[in-house]
Amino acid sequence: MGTFNHYVIVKFNDGVAVDELIQGLEKMVSGIDHVKSFERGKDIESHDMLRQGFTHVFLMAFNGKEEFNAFQTHVNDLEFTGLFSPAIEKIVVLDFPSNLMKAPA
Repeated sequence: MGTFNHYVIVKFNDGVAVDELIQGLEKMVSGIDHVKSFERGKDIESHDMLRQGFTHVFLMAFNGKEEFNAFQTHVNDLEFTGLFSPAIEKIVVLDFPSNLMKAPA
């Protein structure tokens, strides 16, 4: 069984306390066993034209689509989504199975 990924790219609304939202996201993810791994980052290299206003990326990995489905209905995720969604100006979400092509060194 391969990994199932939840990839989120975000442009936050102006004036949003991004650090507080990220802390809340980290807390939410740490309380849900379905999440195999969680990574986040902020773009610091892309040209504005390429970035299209998006600044932050979040990647969650799950042990299959069933674990992802369970995550989506978890009360912690549902509650956090209510806080996260109003803070977003633009978002891209990709949910996909992946196969490892090259293992980390």
